Amino acid sequence: MKMKQLSWRLTPLCVLLGSVWATGSWAAPAALAAPAPALEANAAAQPALMHAKLWSLGLDPQPYLVSEKLDGVRAFWDGQRLRFRSGLPIAAPDWFTAGLPKTPLDGELWLGRGRFDELSGTVRKKRPVDAEWRQLRYMIFDLPAATGSFAERALRMDTLLTEAKQPWLQAVPQTRLPDPAGLQALLKQTVKEGGEGLMLHRANALWSPGRSDALFKLKPLPDEEARVIAHVAGKGRHAGRMGALLLALPDGQQFALGTGFTDAQRADPPPVGAVVTYRYRDRTPRGLPRFASFLRVQPQ
Repeated sequence: MKMKQLSWRLTPLCVLLGSVWATGSWAAPAALAAPAPALEANAAAQPALMHAKLWSLGLDPQPYLVSEKLDGVRAFWDGQRLRFRSGLPIAAPDWFTAGLPKTPLDGELWLGRGRFDELSGTVRKKRPVDAEWRQLRYMIFDLPAATGSFAERALRMDTLLTEAKQPWLQAVPQTRLPDPAGLQALLKQTVKEGGEGLMLHRANALWSPGRSDALFKLKPLPDEEARVIAHVAGKGRHAGRMGALLLALPDGQQFALGTGFTDAQRADPPPVGAVVTYRYRDRTPRGLPRFASFLRVQPQ
């Protein structure tokens, strides 16, 4: 497929699907849950960011700039502080933040395809490890609250990052696609090479926080099957009923599937021995599904 490569850059936005998973055995929900009080305390500090909708098949990609959806950690730079999308601060090394321009930036901290777990461990440490941060890149995809269309912001972003002269500070490459067939071909090739999916940002769109038709994400949602080997008791709202299914994969590995169920399914869960289908976003380095969600029980 022949594509016109541009110097523009685009936003990969990562809107995570909720799920519970464990590596080989069930991990207590308390160990997996986010620290709610801390997040609530920082609610007022949450940056106003753009968020993507799901792309609908058959839409025309011509008005959009297309980029790879990176499997990184979203990071917002307000000109002084680097923060997660929750508003909580990121403990980056001093040299890292000193090299950033005073202009607000929206992007993702990224180690490369298939290295999300390693990256997450690096950027969430309260005391940054310099050698680990030297490996990652800050991939910028927008200039928050800047004026002009996305195409214009992308050009200014390209100039800004070039002037910063930091090799780890980069913009996400963009491309134009002529039709839906070209878009699907690029998606297939990206996923084949280990990418997560694609982002589409309307070239003439002004920056605006929240969700709109200016920004879309496109990625496959694979589904697979696994056998139920146990029920994990629920806690909190799910006390007295099933909290998760402990599933066995064909290769013998196990993981807990805790999302996607109705209240009725939790009260009367698939029996041990049943085969269920689940959807997932991608896989961990160990091959376990990440962000998995229950879909259905296979007839027996």
